[in-house]
Amino acid sequence: MNFHTFGCSDNKAIVLIHGVLTPWQMWEYQIDKLKNDFYIIVPALDGHTEEDASEFENVQQEAALIENYIIKNCDSKVYAVCGISMGGVISGVIWKNNRIKIDKLIMDGAPFLKVPKFMVGIMVSNYLKIVHSSKKHDPKTLDGFKKNLLPEKYLPNYLAFIDKMSDETIINMVNSVCSDNYPDNVKSSADVLFIHGTKANEMVAARVAKRLKKDYPQMKIICHKGLSHCENALFHPDKWYDDVIGFLKNQL
Repeated sequence: MNFHTFGCSDNKAIVLIHGVLTPWQMWEYQIDKLKNDFYIIVPALDGHTEEDASEFENVQQEAALIENYIIKNCDSKVYAVCGISMGGVISGVIWKNNRIKIDKLIMDGAPFLKVPKFMVGIMVSNYLKIVHSSKKHDPKTLDGFKKNLLPEKYLPNYLAFIDKMSDETIINMVNSVCSDNYPDNVKSSADVLFIHGTKANEMVAARVAKRLKKDYPQMKIICHKGLSHCENALFHPDKWYDDVIGFLKNQL
């Protein structure tokens, strides 16, 4: 895991955690908007590092690496942790672990519910196909990727780490995210926001939102009708920022 930082370290710290097959640079807009008021910490998760190859084992290990960094460099506290998709799951693990103090937690499309084994197998096969085709720079695969998963301007960053990504990392990511990572009985006092859409690929996140609201009534939920998985965070970061800045400044 590599860490990228922006802004003045004297300011309150915000951690931004990306998702599966997504480069850390996807946070570019949010970094630019937040770095004058906050100290921004952006990890490049294992398996997604451009500089050298790294292996992803599970979301618990990724959470521990981020926690250890905060304990060492930020006196065991940050103002906010924000994560999308798998990054949202990692954020939830950090929240539940309660090893560091967090004032604000934002999870976008975090799929906390356990997925049946046969579905996990299908997902592993699909991800392996995408990665193998991407390594060959298959035009059809990359066109679909740009349309559905990542803005075109970040494609070079995606290709830079995908060339180093192993099959083991892909298998580990899918199996880990599809396990039961639900944050039950959390003792942290953090103020929490959960964001999700309503399209088919957000069915799990929508179910998670209902369960979280039941278990944590004080939690804030933003549901964007008609949006797909983490759509605003990836393709409309200005809209994602508008949602989140109000929460960060206690205006929701």
